[in-house]
Amino acid sequence: MSLTILNNVAGLEAQNSLSSTQMSLQQTLEALSTGKRINSGADDPAGLAIANGLQANVTALTQSVQNATDGVGMLQVADGALSQITTLLNSAVSLATEASTGTVSDSQRTALQAEFASIQSEITNIGQNTTYNGQAIFGSGNQLAVYMSDSSGAGTQTVTVSLGTVNDANLGFSGTTPISIASNDLSTAGDAQAALTNINGAIAGIALLRGTLGASSNQLTAASNVMNSQITNLTNAENNIMAADMGTETARLSQESILQQTGIAALQQSNQLQQSVLKLLQ
Repeated sequence: MSLTILNNVAGLEAQNSLSSTQMSLQQTLEALSTGKRINSGADDPAGLAIANGLQANVTALTQSVQNATDGVGMLQVADGALSQITTLLNSAVSLATEASTGTVSDSQRTALQAEFASIQSEITNIGQNTTYNGQAIFGSGNQLAVYMSDSSGAGTQTVTVSLGTVNDANLGFSGTTPISIASNDLSTAGDAQAALTNINGAIAGIALLRGTLGASSNQLTAASNVMNSQITNLTNAENNIMAADMGTETARLSQESILQQTGIAALQQSNQLQQSVLKLLQ
């Protein structure tokens, strides 16, 4: 091998190898400090695209679970209001039954009617004033539409629940006819008996409405459980792509640290080779 001083080829090779080692060491240190295998698009372009898509899915599903939870909360408020109406209707049954018997005087029926009128008024108040998040729950055309999605068109569903108007003239339906106790009174035994029939129908109508709301609540809960499972699986998939294998990265750190030291030593040696030419001039 001839001795030359024009170019230090060995030094250049050592410098290139050292530079490559330094870059690899920097990437390894970044992976260890962040816990991520992919810290930039250059690390794994395809993997980053897939992971970002999975993150979007998880984000949408997490909010969808919250949407479903809020929907269940609203239905629970509605059910609570209807439960109170049922309690009032049961009180009305007692009043109508008492007013139907011949042992009750007209003045006593007047008192019973006053109490029945207050029940009718309170039922209407409950229907008008029950709210969730500042919005009236019951009203003409009112619907609860719970939107759930994984951010893709195929993974989207909306659960719609019709709530409708609830007052003393709308207490469920008999076929397509609203059940009403608004025009009933307990002024006479005959009126009280007619009122009792309508009140019993209203109790059945409210029970049917509560059953519908309960079924919708169960549907939302089931959808929420499925989405929580999806979140777990998608998070695991995203983790498999993005997360660094700490054991592998630690081993790589040791290897690259040694290569860095040997690279520096090799560069020093390559510089010393050219200095040996000076001995020929002595």
